[in-house]
Amino acid sequence: MILSDADLLDRMEAGDLVVEPLDDPELQIQPASIDVRLGKRFLEFQHANIPCIHPTDQTEVEEYVSETYVESDEEFILHPGDFVLGTTKERVEVPPDLVAQVEGRSSLGRLAVVVHATAGFIDPGFHGKVTLELSNLGETPVALTPDMRISQLVFTELSSPAERPYGAERGSKYQDQDGPQASRIQGDAEFGGDQSGGGGDA
Repeated sequence: MILSDADLLDRMEAGDLVVEPLDDPELQIQPASIDVRLGKRFLEFQHANIPCIHPTDQTEVEEYVSETYVESDEEFILHPGDFVLGTTKERVEVPPDLVAQVEGRSSLGRLAVVVHATAGFIDPGFHGKVTLELSNLGETPVALTPDMRISQLVFTELSSPAERPYGAERGSKYQDQDGPQASRIQGDAEFGGDQSGGGGDA
């Protein structure tokens, strides 16, 4: 069951669902979703002077990205063909009986801006800011500004609460992230990491 605006308000007032700071609830709470705003930090991908990036090599992954900070009165220009990692302004805490999906806003989609490639699913138990996978599929640069409404979160109730929600017990790699986070796939158990269980990325 997808939560309605009334359900969302009830859960946030009860304190088990957290989306904060919610600067303008009347504007951001939609009939069946919550609009979230763009944060100030971005990870941009560099042209690497190596044949390929090995996802399991943390050093290569870290050298592949650089962080850009944009002030509130500045713009981040997303060029055609660009792929960057952004972040929501809001911190999200999802209770064990809910999941969330990251969806784009149609007004930005009509400008050829998409907000996620694969990481559109937020697990029960996730705490932190949501990393956005931003792309410009069009032919013209698009200016993005911090605090603009960039995407929407849709919350769905599970048939029963998760027994092992996302978090420390599962070795979840992106718990409590405070900004855009580059890939931590090298922490997966199949690559010799200490992650004890699966979990969707946020």
